[in-house]
Amino acid sequence: MSQIKSTAPSIFERSVPGRRAWLPPAPQFDTSRALDAIPESMRRAEPPALPEVSQLDMVRHFNTLAARNMGIDTTFYPLGSCTMKLNPWINETMATWPAFTALHPAAMDDARDCALLRVLHDLSQWLAALAGFDAVTLQPAAGAHGELTALMMIQKMLCERGETERRTVLIPDTAHGTNPASAARCGFRVKAVKSGDDGLVDLDSLRGLVGPDTAALMITNPNTLGLFEKNIEEICRIVHGAGGQVYLDGANFNAVVGVTRPGDWGADVMHINLHKTFSTPHGGGGPGAGPVCVKGHLEPYLPKPVIAERGGEIVFDHDRPHSIGKIHGWHGNVAVAVRAWAYIRSLGGEGLRRVAQMAVLNANYLRAKVAEFLPIPHGKPCMHEFVASGKPLRAHGVKTLDLAKALIDEGFHPPTIYFPLVVDEALMIEPTESESRETLDAFADTLRALCERATTDPDSITSAPQRAPVTRVDEATAARVPCLCWLPPESE
Repeated sequence: MSQIKSTAPSIFERSVPGRRAWLPPAPQFDTSRALDAIPESMRRAEPPALPEVSQLDMVRHFNTLAARNMGIDTTFYPLGSCTMKLNPWINETMATWPAFTALHPAAMDDARDCALLRVLHDLSQWLAALAGFDAVTLQPAAGAHGELTALMMIQKMLCERGETERRTVLIPDTAHGTNPASAARCGFRVKAVKSGDDGLVDLDSLRGLVGPDTAALMITNPNTLGLFEKNIEEICRIVHGAGGQVYLDGANFNAVVGVTRPGDWGADVMHINLHKTFSTPHGGGGPGAGPVCVKGHLEPYLPKPVIAERGGEIVFDHDRPHSIGKIHGWHGNVAVAVRAWAYIRSLGGEGLRRVAQMAVLNANYLRAKVAEFLPIPHGKPCMHEFVASGKPLRAHGVKTLDLAKALIDEGFHPPTIYFPLVVDEALMIEPTESESRETLDAFADTLRALCERATTDPDSITSAPQRAPVTRVDEATAARVPCLCWLPPESE
């Protein structure tokens, strides 16, 4: 589209009639009979308009595109709330072992004690122990899917108890953004719990909202301001006292893994993002994994089948009369689970504790540096992330969005922006434990320089990025008239 300026020729524009990157082998069977089986209405009248390029041109084209991607392997990725950390290659290698990849998922239902089942069972045991719960399902494919699964289990338990009047889910305004959608998708009413000036759940607000209609509280801890809810045990007591359940959003588990256990705080159910805390690949739409951990009273409702030990063998247990049923095709994204298992086994308990300690140290180091030139409304020591505000730059016509785009020109992926909503012009920054002090210094220095330039040359910020393959876009037009496929250049 006209608002997207890129000088890179597409693979179609490189096309020259007659060039070939690959020739298929001659068929070893009579193709005429195969063609006869295709109805005339489904046959092409003309060959597809595919690009005709040499093999070298094709290889260069796709490698050039790959090199333009921003990813954790090439760029500091301080995407707050998403924990974009190192994905060790040993995890990738183990996930390709034939013992895991050669087993067809259709054969899994009858599998007994195979290598993959043992790995999945061991991962479940580790997650339960680290989080402080009694049982685990690995089926959910992402964090929001885990939220939905947890609420479905709570919903079924309440129905079986006859407590159908419990239709309200309470959600703090510092909770993860997908929580309200998950609750609404299950048919619950949603009520917001206000935060106090300290950025933590206001206990009086919570007490005023709980009642006989309360099904659950969905709370993120540490919350999306990067703060630990110091009153979490009292929060759980308040909700339990009203007969509700406590769902703990474990998206920020990376800040506390190996240090403290959410199950010990009083939570009844929790999801864990394997693609955050346990280093499996993240972004690009998946695949992900969001296992759900439960206390014993919710264990009967876990999706089936459940991985269990029977007579010394690891098997799938399908005899689950109270289960909510299957919530994923086959048995979840098992290759992702194998990667997370490799990470846990590589580090062990003490190594995982060190992960959390370094994540918190890095976040507080970067927070102190950024606080020298941008306000941090909740400036107390943080956990794994912190939220700064770009509000002062508005006086110069520069928004947080502009600052984020300017970072792209400097070789950094922008942090999360405009979330959480309780901070005006928010920049949500999470460095993770993977990054060195030198990288954090470089990011802070670059962000400082951009903020200074915003006061002296704001146009250079509001027109960024200028050096990226795709430069500044017209946001409104791009949203309303998206260009989702290649179009030939307009004729002169």
